[in-house]
Amino acid sequence: MPDPSAVAVFADLRAEGGELDSLVGELPGADWAAPTPAAGWTIAHQIAHLHWTDRASLLALTDAEGFAVMAEEAAKAPDTFVDEGAAEGALLDPAELLARWREGRAALDAALAAADPDARFPWYGPPMKAASMASARLMETWAHGQDVADALGVRRAPTNRLRHVARIGVRARDYAYAVRGLAAPGEPFRVELLAPDGSGVWAFGPEDAGQRVTGPALDFCLLVTQRAHRADLALTATGPDADRWLDIAQAFAGPAGPGRAPAAGGDAPAGGGSAPAAGGSAPAAADGRDGR
Repeated sequence: MPDPSAVAVFADLRAEGGELDSLVGELPGADWAAPTPAAGWTIAHQIAHLHWTDRASLLALTDAEGFAVMAEEAAKAPDTFVDEGAAEGALLDPAELLARWREGRAALDAALAAADPDARFPWYGPPMKAASMASARLMETWAHGQDVADALGVRRAPTNRLRHVARIGVRARDYAYAVRGLAAPGEPFRVELLAPDGSGVWAFGPEDAGQRVTGPALDFCLLVTQRAHRADLALTATGPDADRWLDIAQAFAGPAGPGRAPAAGGDAPAGGGSAPAAGGSAPAAADGRDGR
């Protein structure tokens, strides 16, 4: 019998991709060249990056040897392979890129559903199960979709699918320290986030933890994906370690990104930080210790 939690995240990934598709599906070809907040990346780059990473995920699920070859090629240019993959795809005609992205999403969806739920599949970080891979793909789809929405001046309504993003952001706490050569705090934090629909609080970590982070789930997700600066978000840290974490948090794999600068005057809407971020994050990597 399929794991209900895995089925749910697969459905959420389909929905996240569909929402982004609704933003770009009818765009005139010229609009695909519009710049996004990621430095040097157009809307075409954003979709090309998602297609590239979906293809890598499909290989990981269905062709371990093929994925190993792809990973080996990436290892030859660790600082540039993400941007190179996006740039190559962005050269395609927008209609062709859109079609390939849609086909890739459908193929990945089928592969996730068919995967052994207990198997661990190779990735750029630790191996992970299909449900964790879907969570990671959802995080990237949402984050790069935010860049597209910002480029188009569209304010997206946050959904409870953000719980997947928030969960990865919490679990990636120690990685954010490690990638900067810092020692992670020894004690766990408590993170309490208000669900986008106002239905309750998503809580992570021990209830009696001394170091705490509270605020809207949307703001936390914008922070850990580095789509907005902390100064423009309604997040509160209790304790010096939690406060430091909010300055360096990242949910994506790869080097520490520069993030976004504060909006001019600090009054930009959430997700609308005006300064460019780095090009693309490395392919997202859910924690390989994840039990799903």
